[in-house]
Amino acid sequence: MTPQQRIRLARRHAGLSQAALGAAVGVQRSAVGHWESAQSKFPSVAHLRELALVTGVQFEWLATGRGKMSLSLDTAMDSVAAAEALLIDDPLELRLIQAFREAPTRAKAPLVEVVEQMAELRTGRPARSVAGGGKRSAT
Repeated sequence: MTPQQRIRLARRHAGLSQAALGAAVGVQRSAVGHWESAQSKFPSVAHLRELALVTGVQFEWLATGRGKMSLSLDTAMDSVAAAEALLIDDPLELRLIQAFREAPTRAKAPLVEVVEQMAELRTGRPARSVAGGGKRSAT
């Protein structure tokens, strides 16, 4: 089975249209159509990860064809974010994390930047950028 066929099968298994999958992953419907076409480019690893999460299939199967398509019950339970259960005690922080996780992929970086700017305005200290490898530049 080709990668394109696995993406289509995962989407259909989840009962999603190309448009619905695109919206959930943060891309246009046409991108999903390209990923499913025979002459297409392969999605990025980040998009494959989102595809696997949204459709409920195993990342390794989606990326390589190895293993089983569906998550076992144990694997699905292991995939539950421990942060929600163990590390986040503040209800507002939990709301922020949940909203971030539900946001489309392309909206996540701007959301983080807005929160960093708000924190900087409130504290007077520059925000730290973990993913960027240091302090972010002022805009």
